[in-house]
Amino acid sequence: MENPTNNYLEPTIQNLSQAIFTVNRHAKTAINPKFLYSLKKNALNKMIQEKKAEKIGLHFSRNPKFSQQQSDVLVKCGEYTFHIPPTKEDFEYLPHLGHLDQHSRNPKTRMSLNLAKQLLINYTGMKENQKNNKTIVQQPVFKKLGDSFF
Repeated sequence: MENPTNNYLEPTIQNLSQAIFTVNRHAKTAINPKFLYSLKKNALNKMIQEKKAEKIGLHFSRNPKFSQQQSDVLVKCGEYTFHIPPTKEDFEYLPHLGHLDQHSRNPKTRMSLNLAKQLLINYTGMKENQKNNKTIVQQPVFKKLGDSFF
């Protein structure tokens, strides 16, 4: 869990899986979730390489793109399970588990998004693009009655 005096968590399996859970939960409702999903995917792939997580099998996607059948890889990481996009090798080597079990849930966790992102950024080495989120608002142009808009 969070330590209020120190904003750095050790990259243990438990801390990393809680951070991935937090990032994944926030990505589902984020305005621009691309970075959060890539952070989740890169962290899980690194954990798989380090044998801190393992690929269990394939599940049919609950929300397939373009209404076509699609599968996701189920990854077990500590007490948590996540889905990531499959590679070609996954279809050859992993068993297909059919449809997702609606009754299996990840344990709840209370970790701030900033702390979770910082832990995963430190772990993966990724960098978040710090674009200016300030959008330039163009002021309306008022023409005199009868003037052309073009």
